[in-house]
Amino acid sequence: MNPSFNKLRVLTLESRRSLEMAALVSNYGGEPIPAPALREVPLDSNIEAIAFIEALLRHEFDLVILLTGVGTRALLAVADRRGLRSEFAAALSVTKIAARGPKPVGVLRELGLTPWVVAPEPNTWRELMATLDGKATEFTMHSAKVAVQEYGAANPQLLEALSERHAQVTRVPVYRWALPENQEPLRQAAHGIADGRIEVVLFTTGTQVVHLLEIARQLNIEQEVRAGLASMAVASIGPTTSEELREHGIQIDIEASHPKMGFLVRDAAERAANVLRTKRA
Repeated sequence: MNPSFNKLRVLTLESRRSLEMAALVSNYGGEPIPAPALREVPLDSNIEAIAFIEALLRHEFDLVILLTGVGTRALLAVADRRGLRSEFAAALSVTKIAARGPKPVGVLRELGLTPWVVAPEPNTWRELMATLDGKATEFTMHSAKVAVQEYGAANPQLLEALSERHAQVTRVPVYRWALPENQEPLRQAAHGIADGRIEVVLFTTGTQVVHLLEIARQLNIEQEVRAGLASMAVASIGPTTSEELREHGIQIDIEASHPKMGFLVRDAAERAANVLRTKRA
């Protein structure tokens, strides 16, 4: 039998690919409720990114860690605006690069570069550190100058792990997440969760739950939203998102078999009904 939501109401919080995700939910027999939960905002000042690029050109880093494709592309855009694209690429080419997953690798490929190491799936900071530790005979982290491209917020576990290995860490924040300009769909979604009118929620990044709970607090319905989430089928795209959800006290019922949108929707369609039956029983 093909996976199907069987007309369940499915909240999607995706922003950039909102229409695509809604279409996938519909294709699997669900009723999509799109409520984009965030927007990407370049930092008002790119001082840290500019300082990083200039230091890289002076060959001051032993290792550059790229965590996201969007962040890597944003760094490239900063270099472009300063007319330093070729110099930036040349400096990266003689510096060890660690990529957390395939998206930074794709941006590097456009520059004709290949990272020194790539963390395997599920592409969390743990796989990244394990991969780097596996290269200890080739590269020592002790006293190494390491730049970490951040993605909206710092990753304290990664920074702590690097510090424990006595690396000299430079954080490079490139962009941050903000609430969407039109917050009404997210407000309606919060009310729908609190009132029990939504049965499934799909999270593609942990920041979505941060913003959902922030909106709930603004509406003075945070406890109702938390109770509503506990009675729904909560699906996460992968371990990184799941980890942040748990930090906010949200139980995950379904985690995608691969950290991709298509797998997330399919796996949720296959399992949501059983999750709801169990919770209601």
